[in-house]
Amino acid sequence: MAAIAALLSSLLIFLASPLGNALSWNYYDKTCPDVESIVTNAVKQAVMADKTVPAALLRMHFHDCFIRGCDASVLLNSVNKNTAEKDGPPNASLHAFYVIDNAKKAVEAMCPGVVSCADILALAARDAVVLAGGPTWEVPKGRKDGRISRATETRQLPSPAFNISQLKQSFSQRGLSLDDLVALSGGHTLGFSHCSSFQSRIHNFNATHDIDPTMHPSFAASLRSVCPKKNNVKNAGANMDPSPTTFDNTYYKLILQGRSLFSSDQALLTFPKTKNLVSKFATSKETFLEAFVNSVIKMSSITGGQEIRKDCRVVN
Repeated sequence: MAAIAALLSSLLIFLASPLGNALSWNYYDKTCPDVESIVTNAVKQAVMADKTVPAALLRMHFHDCFIRGCDASVLLNSVNKNTAEKDGPPNASLHAFYVIDNAKKAVEAMCPGVVSCADILALAARDAVVLAGGPTWEVPKGRKDGRISRATETRQLPSPAFNISQLKQSFSQRGLSLDDLVALSGGHTLGFSHCSSFQSRIHNFNATHDIDPTMHPSFAASLRSVCPKKNNVKNAGANMDPSPTTFDNTYYKLILQGRSLFSSDQALLTFPKTKNLVSKFATSKETFLEAFVNSVIKMSSITGGQEIRKDCRVVN
């Protein structure tokens, strides 16, 4: 399987969308040739201690790229009167920022002032997927780090409550297609969700139904047991799928069974093209991996930023 995934990803290097401004596969070949192995080591060390790290890094990269492009603005700390992206409501559960800090420190020791935090995050997200059993791919490099990070802009992130029209608009505004929408949604095969992200589906759904009728009854009952209507349990929630630390195509199978957590997941069945892609990816893991690699390269090539930060948490 790993060999097939590697072959697919190498082929997709030639199929991927044109790279963003000044990005290239060999950007650091002369200035920091060991950058990828340095980042990989930092991610490996973190994953050995915490199996939730891959989900965290992939989500962090996605949330970064959807606001101002892939410019590491999600890594900046709030300062003075400015509340940064990482402290916006959709990002409150982001974690594992220390992994990027550790990687950046090691890279700076070898190649000071050369590698952007945005590139380190993109590389770390790739390594996270690989370490979770997913495919590998060549990461285009040469991103710059942004100087602006505003919590108010996180409302632009796709919501777990989005319907298909809202999802299509959100992705198309970033140059991403319906194929990209369905393939990148497959990242939901990793991780954990708090009750707040799906509470509306299992309590007081609408005037007619207490529970979202698209959700399998036994699945809804299991969620209601861990997320009661008056939920005072801190960090209560559910895994995104039964194998939350393994990157596979289980997510798509769950959607077809009415066992996905988010409205935005189930919404993929409400439009013919996206429904067809869900079925295709549920049937073939290889087809999903191929599509995911293509789409994540495309997403990670949305550029922004102006500098190479010395510290990923603060502007120069």
